[in-house]
Amino acid sequence: MALFGFSFPLVFLLLSCFTTLLLCNANAFPGHYHNPIQRHRHPRFASHNYRDALTKSILFFEGQRSGKLPSNQRISWRRDSGLSDGSALHVDLVGGYYDAGDNVKFGFPMAFTTTMLSWSVIEFGGLMKGELQNAKEAIRWATDYLLKATAHPGTIYVQVGDANKDHACWERPEDMDTPRSVFKIDQNTPGSEVAAETAAALAAASLVFRRSDPTYSKLLARRAISVFEFADKHRGAYSTRLKKYVCPFYCDYSGYQDELLWAAAWLQKATKNPAYLNYIQANGQILGAAEFDNTFGWDNKHVGARILLSKAFLIQKVRSLHDYKGHADSFICSIIPGASYSSAQYTPGGLLFKMNDSNMQYVTSTSFLLLSYAKYLNTARQVVNCGGTAITPKRLRAIAKRQVDYLLGDNPLKMSYMVGYGPRYPQRIHHRGSSLPSIAAHPAKIQCSSGFSVMRSQSPNPNILVGAVIGGPDQHDSFPDQRSDYEQSEPATYINAPLVGTLAYLAHSFGQM
Repeated sequence: MALFGFSFPLVFLLLSCFTTLLLCNANAFPGHYHNPIQRHRHPRFASHNYRDALTKSILFFEGQRSGKLPSNQRISWRRDSGLSDGSALHVDLVGGYYDAGDNVKFGFPMAFTTTMLSWSVIEFGGLMKGELQNAKEAIRWATDYLLKATAHPGTIYVQVGDANKDHACWERPEDMDTPRSVFKIDQNTPGSEVAAETAAALAAASLVFRRSDPTYSKLLARRAISVFEFADKHRGAYSTRLKKYVCPFYCDYSGYQDELLWAAAWLQKATKNPAYLNYIQANGQILGAAEFDNTFGWDNKHVGARILLSKAFLIQKVRSLHDYKGHADSFICSIIPGASYSSAQYTPGGLLFKMNDSNMQYVTSTSFLLLSYAKYLNTARQVVNCGGTAITPKRLRAIAKRQVDYLLGDNPLKMSYMVGYGPRYPQRIHHRGSSLPSIAAHPAKIQCSSGFSVMRSQSPNPNILVGAVIGGPDQHDSFPDQRSDYEQSEPATYINAPLVGTLAYLAHSFGQM
C-alpha cells in the first residue's frame, strides 16, 4: 500500500522518527520544543536565544544609570538625574548606578556588581563578540564613579541618598527632591566590607581594561591597592556606625572577613605581587573560616573567594592554595541535586531556592560560579568528588544551563523573569522609573507621594526596563506580578551582573555568537 507516493513501511518509519525527535526535544526543554533547532550551526539543541538575552542583560544597566547620560544612551525613556550628588559634602559623586528600583546609590552592592561584571568579562569576554564593548561600558560607568568615591585618601563615600526618606516617595530619579545625603567611611568610621569590595571591584576592572586602556587599568590597580590598605588597616563593619542609614537595606550580615580575603584574591590576580599571596596564606584560615557557608551574593563572598583561589591552584599551580580546591568542591557538592552532602533546596519546577527576598540573585551568581569552576576543572582535567561520585565539568554546565533556562521561561508558569525577553514576562516590576510615565510622555514633575497611586495600580509599567531580571518566583514556583511585592518583583544590578558572563558562555556554546 502506498501513501502520498511512499510505501507504508517507509511512512511508518518516517513518522516514528519524527515523533521520537519531538518527544526527545520536548522532554529536554519543556514548553519550547516548537522552537527552531539550529542544527546547522551546532549539534546541541538550544531552547533559548542566549545571544538576545545577553544583549538585553547588558542593556539593563543603561536603565540604572545615574548622572549625565551620554548621547548614545539606548534606554531613551531615562534622562539625566542626580547631577548635584556629593555637593552636600563638596565632592563630585555624580554618576554610578541606582542598585534596584529606588533612587539611592548604595556603594556596597554597586562595588559587588562591578566585580561580577568584571569577572564575567575576564572569564567569558572573549566569547561576547559585539557585546564586549557594551559590557566594558557598563563596567566603566561604575568604575568612573568608584574612582570619584575613593579620590580622597583615607575616606570612601559609600552612599548617596537617605534610603528611608527615598522610600517614602515613589518618584522618577529625574524628579528626585528627597535629601541626597552623603555617607562616608574613614578611620573613625571604618567599613572594611565596603572598602574591600570596592578594592576588589577596582582590581578586577583593571584586568578588564589592561589591553584596551592600559593607562586607565593602571589607575584602577593603584587605587585598588590603596583602598585595600585602608580596609585592612582600619577594620570594622560599616553597618556599625552607619546602621541607621544602611540597615536593613545593605546591612553587613556575614562580617567583613570574607571581603578582605576576596579583595586580596583579586589584587593577587591583578598585580601578581607576592605580598597578596602571603597575605592570603597568613590570613586565609581566619578570613575564610566559614566553610559551611554556601551563599554567594553582595554580602557574602566566601564561596566566590574559594572558587577564584582554586583557579590559581588548578591553572597557575599555586600549591599553597590547595585547600581552596577542597573548599570549592564542598560548595559544588552542596548544590548538586541528589549528591552526597547536598544541602541545596530546589522548587518543584527545578529552580535553586535560597530565600524569598530576591532569590534570583543566588540563581545567577551560583550559575556563574558553576560555569567558571567547570572551565577551571576542564583546563586542569579534574573533576569534583562528592562522596565517591565523580561530578564532571559537563554536569556543572548542565546544572547552570538548567537554571538559566528556567529564568528565561522553562518553568511551570512559562514566564521569562527577564523583562523584555520572550513572549511573556513581568509587567509590573517594582521600579520607579519604569512604572511612572517618562519625561517625554509627562514633562511635568510628579510629586513625591502622588506616584504611589501608580505603584498600587494594576496597570502595566509604561516603560520597559529591557533586560531587568527580577527577584523571581517563590519556593512553589508562584509569581503574582505585583508591583508592591519588592521581594519578587524588584530588579537589581547584582542579579544581572553574573548572568552576563553565563549568557555569553551559553550563546557561544550553542553557536549563537
